[in-house]
Amino acid sequence: MNKFRKYNEFIRYFIVGVLTTIVSLTTYYLLTIAFLDPKKAIELQIANVISWIVAVIFAYITNRIFVFKSKSVKILKEFFLFSCSRIVTLVIDMFMMFMMVTIFNVNDRISKLIVQIIIILLNYLFSKFFVFSNKE
Repeated sequence: MNKFRKYNEFIRYFIVGVLTTIVSLTTYYLLTIAFLDPKKAIELQIANVISWIVAVIFAYITNRIFVFKSKSVKILKEFFLFSCSRIVTLVIDMFMMFMMVTIFNVNDRISKLIVQIIIILLNYLFSKFFVFSNKE
């Protein structure tokens, strides 16, 4: 039964990860279609950071409630750890986007999708072992 719970948790994380990715991509695409030019390196990163902020807020709430079912009363500490772990993956995201789009001239939308797959996996590991590890 314990093995099923771990599997079930990963399925919930995957679903929330897909939804978080949709939130992130939608925010990014709306910003780059309506306001920002992804061919300009600084505007590319502005769109990336804003989409990250929106996604982190969404991800924290959904991971806390639906995936890891956290009962911690130290919500600020938990959110801080969650945000710090996401900052690490943001830096990785920004570096990969810069390399793919600015250096190698890969389409920004395709690059964003590829990068998000890697980020989802890293975020799960950080959340599972450092944020929602149920160690008080």
